[in-house]
Amino acid sequence: MVEAEKKETVIIGAGPGGYVAAIRASELGQKVTIIEKSDTVGGVCLNVGCVPSKALIAAGHRLQEADHGEPWGITTQPATIDFAKTQDWKQHKVVDRMTNGVQMLLKKHNVEVINGEAVLDSDTQLRVMPTGPQQFMTANTGQLIEFDNLIIASGSRPIEIPGFKFDGRVVDSTGGLNLPEIPKEFVVIGGGYVGTELAGAYANLGAHVTIIEGTDSILAGFDKDMVSVVLKEMKKKGIDIITSAKAKSSTQTDKDVTVTYEVDGKEQQITADYCMVTVGRKPNTDDLGLEYTKVEVSDRGIVQTDEQGRTASEHIFAIGDIASGPALAHKAFFQAKVAAGAIAGEKTANDYIGVPAVCFSDPELATVGLTEAQAKEQGLEVATSKFPFAGNARAVSLDEAEGFVRLIYTKDDKTILGGEVVGPGASDLIAELSLAVNGRMNVEDIALTIHPHPTLSEPIQEAADIALGFPTHI
Repeated sequence: MVEAEKKETVIIGAGPGGYVAAIRASELGQKVTIIEKSDTVGGVCLNVGCVPSKALIAAGHRLQEADHGEPWGITTQPATIDFAKTQDWKQHKVVDRMTNGVQMLLKKHNVEVINGEAVLDSDTQLRVMPTGPQQFMTANTGQLIEFDNLIIASGSRPIEIPGFKFDGRVVDSTGGLNLPEIPKEFVVIGGGYVGTELAGAYANLGAHVTIIEGTDSILAGFDKDMVSVVLKEMKKKGIDIITSAKAKSSTQTDKDVTVTYEVDGKEQQITADYCMVTVGRKPNTDDLGLEYTKVEVSDRGIVQTDEQGRTASEHIFAIGDIASGPALAHKAFFQAKVAAGAIAGEKTANDYIGVPAVCFSDPELATVGLTEAQAKEQGLEVATSKFPFAGNARAVSLDEAEGFVRLIYTKDDKTILGGEVVGPGASDLIAELSLAVNGRMNVEDIALTIHPHPTLSEPIQEAADIALGFPTHI
């Protein structure tokens, strides 16, 4: 029988939650070991998700800027793109640079990294198995580890729907990011964050894109007037959006894929170079051996935790996509620090009200806190104020004057409950509104904060002025 090695704090997964938890736990004086099944650190987000997708989005924007400089009096020969070079830049100048940085940080903080798949034997012991299928397994297979504390950050994986096995020309988001060429025709099944972002990216790169969405609108998590701004821009790019549609099956040749879908009871078909399926993700909790512990898991695979991320097993924590709250990398960052602090005896706690959500569409969408509808559902008396980017000098000078900033606040003391931005720089601007929501600030706090001119941040102050009844530029 293999003797178990004793470890202080063990973390399963080196993604956004796992590596941040490791760094924070080390900073708090713990001896940390990470178990990671892939050969790189950084997880889905850094390797095949949010970071490389933004690289492709940036490349698409550069191509569009090169081809459409007319507003500034700039004309050029039609721009061309070498997509192999784009993919090489994305992988080696962006992804590899960032993953190497994470590896350096783990080394700097003396974090031990073990490559393999972790399977729990009990509430205090796990086994690290070699990655990949094993022909023979015995009681001595794998490396036994006995831990004082465990943080599970095993992440999630794409959902595969019937009739669309991920193979060949039917790809998940990872495959969509690594296509060997820009497709002439590209079908995206699912109009959420990922589907919308990559649809926009490939449309900017020159593809004709069709989105097939099961509900009556893409980007269901955002208010309709925000989404309408994005839809207007998508129409300009020639993106076709088919809503209230059910994807039924796919057939492939060596050159294309034909997707069969149903709308209003009628089957229709569309043929494309590739079909990407982005209908959600499934928590990676089914192969961890959690059934041998006290850890409780919901029917959806979400681990039940308290406000510090602690499970029903006192020394086991769960963070990231397998825990409650939105499946966002920055939520995982926060949960990681809370869990590491809890192990160190700090009075930390998770608060999901102030978690911003961002979609890197054209233009960008961002929201934090409560929407007006959510606030009213809670019985709160609220009001809103909105300022358009059309009244902002910086947005106009960028030729990106579509969209607006909206504040949601209580009627009585004007405490800011939520904020929404659709327009240029929304992904960066939402940080100020996140601070306002987390800090329980009121609109006067924003109005009295001097914002630099001319910048995209000014509409936030303008919306606050409107809330106070003293609008300036509207």
